[in-house]
Amino acid sequence: MQKALLTVGILQENCYVLGCPATGKGVIIDPGDQAQEILEAVAKMGITVERILNTHAHFDHVLAVNAVRAATGAPFHLHAAELPVLEDAPTRAMMWLGLQAEPVDPPDAFLEHGQVIRFGQEALEVRFTPGHSPGHVVFVDHKGRQVFGGDTLFRDSIGRFDLPLADGPTLLRSIKEQLFTLPEDYVVYPGHGPETTIGYELENNPFVGRHATIRVY
Repeated sequence: MQKALLTVGILQENCYVLGCPATGKGVIIDPGDQAQEILEAVAKMGITVERILNTHAHFDHVLAVNAVRAATGAPFHLHAAELPVLEDAPTRAMMWLGLQAEPVDPPDAFLEHGQVIRFGQEALEVRFTPGHSPGHVVFVDHKGRQVFGGDTLFRDSIGRFDLPLADGPTLLRSIKEQLFTLPEDYVVYPGHGPETTIGYELENNPFVGRHATIRVY
């Protein structure tokens, strides 16, 4: 699978552009800002974007959705439980950063747990991982042994659970049931910061690893 990482916006969000080398078809995960740079990466990779996939709808993950959708014609996919978060995105952008953001248009389709998203000869399994937000999902590429995890699991950390509609125990359960059940060599590409692996986090994560020392309420 072709893969390009773009770190965009004031909050340094990781947007991923994925492509099938055999067919030139691709997807964009979490276009959070800087639509022009994302579109330039698409052009450089020589792919046709078939879908825009969002792990969740916090403003730093969706601010470029409208522009990317308009430029590519690709449908926007999101879990239905994220609709309140999507609608609240402009308000949160103003509260957090003083950004005047336009509302993001509603999704064209809803993601569901267990769904398989195919583009060319590549496939992503959708896993429902609420906690950081109510409709958060991750995308698992079993062939490439990698996960595009949004803001669920980070290197030595986990997603925030002090935000509206977030819940810490739910987040821990999602990680244990949907991520830590994957093989330990799977690489996790998060929504912020550096990559990690399932095995590393199982052993070292202070919130949810085998030797966790930080309580989550």
